[in-house]
Amino acid sequence: MLGVGDDPAESLRKVKEVGGDNAQMGCPPDAYLSGEKFEQLKNAIADAGITVTAVFCGFAGESYADISTVQKTVGLVPAKTRSERLNKSKMIADFANGLGVKEVCAHIGFVPEDPSEPLYQEVVEATREICDRCAANGQVFGLETGQESAAALKRFIEDVARPNLKVNFDPANMILYGSGEPIAALGVLQGYVVSCHCKDGTWPTAPGQLGTETPLGQGDVGIDQFVAKLKEIGYQGYLTIEREITGDQQKQDIIAAREFLEELRG
Repeated sequence: MLGVGDDPAESLRKVKEVGGDNAQMGCPPDAYLSGEKFEQLKNAIADAGITVTAVFCGFAGESYADISTVQKTVGLVPAKTRSERLNKSKMIADFANGLGVKEVCAHIGFVPEDPSEPLYQEVVEATREICDRCAANGQVFGLETGQESAAALKRFIEDVARPNLKVNFDPANMILYGSGEPIAALGVLQGYVVSCHCKDGTWPTAPGQLGTETPLGQGDVGIDQFVAKLKEIGYQGYLTIEREITGDQQKQDIIAAREFLEELRG
């Protein structure tokens, strides 16, 4: 994952330091969405020789502290912020298109399990809006896994009924949120997966709490089985390493993860 921050060149240098030549981009600061800073960022990416494979939407006020907080603050589910976040998502889609990036991703929040709930249809309609903007740009919109079961997410995608609505599959999130075994979930969603994260973690140990992220190969995902399943379903896309810590340990863990994945891919 590539963070833009205040110094894009430094962020790009970090990608190169861990041996990467591609990255998904985290949500950029507003200043980079257009104008001079956008051009600076675009040039920096080209100069670094990095392929940006997707751009993520992210919103002010989101918190991943625990499951209850995620339900209240993340994505398109909270009604108070939905309109503003819809507009921001469309801006990010246009930003990504300006960079030549054809995938936009997001956590849209905890979609209700019951499709008869009014909130369910509201989130369906909001997602359609983003899909339509992405379609106008020739882009797909990738929903990140984790907050719903695979069956519920598949039903939601079918209900949105937009051919460019896809999945960015994160196996660790299925475990961290306690929403299902990731290998089985990948089988359920295989027809929609256009990108994936290689991340690991352990199951929650208390109700309402999230599990714990770990270095790749040290959690409960079963990364060897995950990569084997990707091969089985014919996935040909990027394997994007995500390690949500900072500092030198993050760098070392990403390098180790890259080497591990190279061994598994053969």
